[in-house]
Amino acid sequence: MIIVENLKKKYVGITVLDIEHLDIPKGQSFGLVGNNGAGKTTFFSLLLDLIQPTTGKIINNQIQVDQSEVWKKHTSSFIDETFLIGYLTPEEYFYFIGELRNQNKADVDALLNNFEDFFHGEILNQRKYLRDLSKGNQKKVGIVASFIGNPEVVILDEPFANLDPTTQIRLKSIIKDLAAKKEVTVLVSSHDLIHVTEVCERIVVLNKGEIVKDIETSEATLKELELFFSGEEEFQENISAS
Repeated sequence: MIIVENLKKKYVGITVLDIEHLDIPKGQSFGLVGNNGAGKTTFFSLLLDLIQPTTGKIINNQIQVDQSEVWKKHTSSFIDETFLIGYLTPEEYFYFIGELRNQNKADVDALLNNFEDFFHGEILNQRKYLRDLSKGNQKKVGIVASFIGNPEVVILDEPFANLDPTTQIRLKSIIKDLAAKKEVTVLVSSHDLIHVTEVCERIVVLNKGEIVKDIETSEATLKELELFFSGEEEFQENISAS
């Protein structure tokens, strides 16, 4: 579904992302983790053609993303609140996205009905503009909007940030249900290792722009990630080598 080849991004001569090869098959729930500055958001921005690669390419469903816009018909995302339109109400924004994705109001309303628990009575019929919502509620709007139009690829950058615990649990259930269909490729980045291991069947770790781990999620994955980010894994490897 998504193929990355020899992808590099440099700023003022400094390499911030360097991925030789990455293949994300259709229907996979894919997690991306790493410390601040690891290159997660840069990768998603390249994947969405928001920035241009220095070298290399990304193929989305046989389409090179910086050569054509056809891939946009089956791909959706929510990166941050800049994706929203602040002077619209949530309803207006949902219908606007629906029009872009050839969905009428009835189609959009039918989708929104599935997210009443997720909205928790704080989004619809509140007579508020998006700019006046809390960060968490803005995120709810952006996430649900990314599901409009039955996309084949959904990209969510730090979706659990700014959400209260109850909403995080609901979101995990939503992502699991979406991934369970095996028809939608879900890409999630997160600083929260627990959340990402719960919702993703595969996790890639970025460090200084490079892939340092590519793990099929199992019961041992969380511990492995905790050891890596605590520095204990490297310590144990050095002990074994000596």
